[in-house]
Amino acid sequence: MQTDSSVGQREQAKADLIKALADHDGDTKQVAVVDAIAKLAALNPTSRPVEHQELLQGNWLLINAPNFPDRLEDEANRYVYTLGRLAFNKFEPVNLRVAIEQVSQPVFATGQENEYTHDIIVEFEIIEPGFPQLKGIVKNLAVCTPVDEDTVQVKFTGGELMPLDNQDPELRKQWQEIFGDSQKVSRVSLLDRLKFWFVQTMFGMGQVSAIDSVTGIKHFEIKKSPKGLLKLIYLDDELRITKGNRETVLVCQRQVY
Repeated sequence: MQTDSSVGQREQAKADLIKALADHDGDTKQVAVVDAIAKLAALNPTSRPVEHQELLQGNWLLINAPNFPDRLEDEANRYVYTLGRLAFNKFEPVNLRVAIEQVSQPVFATGQENEYTHDIIVEFEIIEPGFPQLKGIVKNLAVCTPVDEDTVQVKFTGGELMPLDNQDPELRKQWQEIFGDSQKVSRVSLLDRLKFWFVQTMFGMGQVSAIDSVTGIKHFEIKKSPKGLLKLIYLDDELRITKGNRETVLVCQRQVY
């Protein structure tokens, strides 16, 4: 049974965490943020979280800093990466510089027993000099299944690249010029190409599809999926905090429409 005191402590701990994230640019490795996460996790009101479908499912928005590897320097302090870093180096041009605008994760039952979607949806803007500042979405498609009372196994199944807006004819034309069949291909060293090929072969990544002339979507499948474990260290009707098997911590807030 929750008391007014425990509810108050938890709400204060959530407020402290959100403030710590704001004060430290969303970096979950900062001491103040680590401490705030630990204090909130100790007040977790949801035991055996994988059994609570009503709390697990929803559209979740990442509120800490994106933690893809190899972040690029940026004078405006944006979260800048190459397009390749967002999706297993599958979409060309792999060296295209993009700024992440938000990362979200829809978690919903797939219809298969004890299986949920676990897609990572990244909205970005192209900031490469000489390219139009188009906005797009990379989806790393995944599913998760329970392993024990507070842990799920995540399996990637493929990826998609699409424009954020495909209604404007001029924007569609520009998108097709960059990502269409005559797409621009990045100059990448032979060693890097070999690394890309090795990883993609190891995980059974299929070829990227031709671009859809109407939607602008390209996609690929993963047959030998990389898998990882994700522990739910905090879950309620507003926040979800997970820790990966590489100690990566994600703080997500439920989106309410």
